Amino acid sequence: MKEVQIPEARAFYGFQIAIENIHSEMYSLLLETYIKDQKEKARLFNAIETVPCVTKKADWALRWIGSESSFAERLVAFACVEGIFFSGSFCAIFWLKKRGLMPGLTFSNELISRDEGLHCDFACLLYTLLENKLPESRVREILCDAVEIEREFVCEALSCDLVGMNSRLMSQYIDFVADRLMVALGYSKVYGAHNPFDWMELISLQGKTNFFEKRVGEYQKASVMAGLSSTEGNHVFRMDEDF
Repeated sequence: MKEVQIPEARAFYGFQIAIENIHSEMYSLLLETYIKDQKEKARLFNAIETVPCVTKKADWALRWIGSESSFAERLVAFACVEGIFFSGSFCAIFWLKKRGLMPGLTFSNELISRDEGLHCDFACLLYTLLENKLPESRVREILCDAVEIEREFVCEALSCDLVGMNSRLMSQYIDFVADRLMVALGYSKVYGAHNPFDWMELISLQGKTNFFEKRVGEYQKASVMAGLSSTEGNHVFRMDEDF
């Protein structure tokens, strides 16, 4: 944080920390709700110590946090954490959403995935402002290392094939996400993969949900008049609006 001198960037990281705390609380509540077996619940709450592939992901991220590498390298690494390390889990949960299963999990995940996408986009934006960028070979090295760890994670998580989803297709999806991240950082694609999951394309489309039936999963548009309609008689300034 002390290396970031742009006030707006420092402010963003403050918001990002707060948002990540909310995500942690949300996933904790989901585990409490869905997992009734106490031993399994304890195992999942301590996944960093109890699940080897999760341990690898955590160790990789922590290694970069304590690294003496350049700020540019760490920024790319954290873009990989936000953009790649969540991709397999998000995709699997959106597979449930496509089938209309577990609405509480899928809706909260939809909101969280938008936050993580925003964090990844911010890391890429901040990288474009750096004077001393990394050579493409170094960025590829960092990214491919993250991709291999995420592939191992999804192959272990998807030991059995599902309808429309298996470890091979998931690995292809991770390659696709990695290529998109490389382009966002200003470099050429590594894998040349395409998205094998049609439902993941729907994430970027504008939601058309009736607000009075269900909250939309996209961010509210920032507009003074956004909450007003022609049928409202009183336009009142409020301090408790849900933005």
